[in-house]
Amino acid sequence: MDTQPTAAATPQQPDEITREVVDLMANLVALFHREYEDAAAARSLTGAQAKVLALLRRGPMPMRQIAQTLSCEPSNITGIVDRLESRGFVTREADRQDRRVKLVAATDTGSAASEELRESLNFAREPLAALGPDERTVLRDLLRRMLAGAAGPGA
Repeated sequence: MDTQPTAAATPQQPDEITREVVDLMANLVALFHREYEDAAAARSLTGAQAKVLALLRRGPMPMRQIAQTLSCEPSNITGIVDRLESRGFVTREADRQDRRVKLVAATDTGSAASEELRESLNFAREPLAALGPDERTVLRDLLRRMLAGAAGPGA
């Protein structure tokens, strides 16, 4: 009987460069989240409310899709949307193709608030300013490849 471990059973240990890259990415993500939460709070929004408004820049979206995109329970999205709706930032409408589905859409006020928040974020501008245009393009392409790889084949 062969008792040798298979390649799939023995995970490869990350090298030092990989560890450092992961640590640096974690630091950037933490910086982004801190600044994003502060920018949202300055506009009397929670981070979750700001994220919903940012998602709605793509257009009206079913509440279930918002929940899936933000990896949270649909009941949480209901409360977030309730508060955004009470402030005039979003509206809810029945989907024309399936009236059981509620679509959430940003109002002009909600879109303006989301855009103002986005413009106020210095996080992306400041660290990326250290890179030239060609370096930013390479970084963008590498991040796209990483995300595509994380999504798995055929995703």
